[in-house]
Amino acid sequence: MKRENRLQYIIKEGFLDTFYIWKDELKNVFKDSGVVIFFFLVPFIYPILYAFIYNNEVVREAKMVVVDQSDSFLSREFTRRVNATADVEVVAVCSDMAEAKKMLDEKKAYGILYFPSEFSKDLHKGKQTTLSLYCDMSSLLFYKAFLLASMEVSLDMGKELRAHNSPASSGKMEEIMVEPIPYESVAIFNSQNGFASFLVPAILILVLQQTLVLGIGMLGGTAREKNRFHTLVPVCRHFNGTLRIVFGKSLTYLLLYVVVCIWVLAIVPKLFGLPQVGESWTIMFFILPYLFACIFFAMTLSGFMRSREAPMLVFVFTSVVLIFISGVSWPKEAIPPFWKVIGYVFPSTPGIQGFIRINTSGATLNEVAHEYRTLWVQAGIYFITACMIYRFQIMRSRKLIIKQYRYMKMQRALRKGK
Repeated sequence: MKRENRLQYIIKEGFLDTFYIWKDELKNVFKDSGVVIFFFLVPFIYPILYAFIYNNEVVREAKMVVVDQSDSFLSREFTRRVNATADVEVVAVCSDMAEAKKMLDEKKAYGILYFPSEFSKDLHKGKQTTLSLYCDMSSLLFYKAFLLASMEVSLDMGKELRAHNSPASSGKMEEIMVEPIPYESVAIFNSQNGFASFLVPAILILVLQQTLVLGIGMLGGTAREKNRFHTLVPVCRHFNGTLRIVFGKSLTYLLLYVVVCIWVLAIVPKLFGLPQVGESWTIMFFILPYLFACIFFAMTLSGFMRSREAPMLVFVFTSVVLIFISGVSWPKEAIPPFWKVIGYVFPSTPGIQGFIRINTSGATLNEVAHEYRTLWVQAGIYFITACMIYRFQIMRSRKLIIKQYRYMKMQRALRKGK
């Protein structure tokens, strides 16, 4: 055969084998109910579940109890204004701290506002007074609601008292005297300080990686269980080329997860009104290397999965840790260097950081260049490791076939000798 014809034959055979592997892997996905659950049902339900849980965005009417030792007009007015805020509900006014603490222990309230007996007297004398706020720190969102509500009422009443005690000649002079430096708080990119707008986008990105690890790992474990040699690669002439296997399988997962990404990253945020200020094309170009990195990362891990249940261990022990080291629930600047390095082993770390900056803050690809390059580097590294895993499995299958063939040949020779 001429060299040109042989090259054409090899290329044609490579494309046909890749198409065969793609079709075979697609059949394996839809024949396995467990994989279908992880590839489709989990990405469909999890985002909706998390979005429903955090859909209220902020905590409203956090229960507070008041201990009013002052029992004055000013303390009652302060209590009334705190109770009038959307964040806090005053459920009781107690006579002493012991009764208030009992209510906290019984979870009838989650915070105590304490007025000392000299509260009103000090204010009327022009002295500085003190209010004490005690919070059940088992819920930081309750603490935030109590603190903000108390601070806002304190500032407003303080301005009124200063204006009353030091009347000015005009309204403008009074305004300058009461508030010499006016301020305004503006929440950027999350105007209502919502928990869903802050956390759910990170979870959406993590769901893509974890479901790929679960599904591909389960496929790998199933292949080992069904294969007579317990190897990852079946004994078939179409599965002789490493690149053919890696390209064929990865193409299956990529095409399936294009649909999943549309649902998870476009439709779910639209349904629940989550921030989406990034350009669609920018998100698409950023998600592409993330999908490649996740797919090749999962294919690499599948080489170590010896049973269908093994991927569940990876999912259970990594999901919560990956949220923390991604820099969302805890500032990445405060994460120890060791855990930063561990974080960049997983595609979810740069994926979450880059996606939030694009989708929530409207960043461009140039502004997330570090995360974008990191994902491409991860995709390249895990592509190489996936090829190494499958090449090793191909060679191992061949050795086991040869070993079995020699054993059978020896058995036939012994039977003939008898």
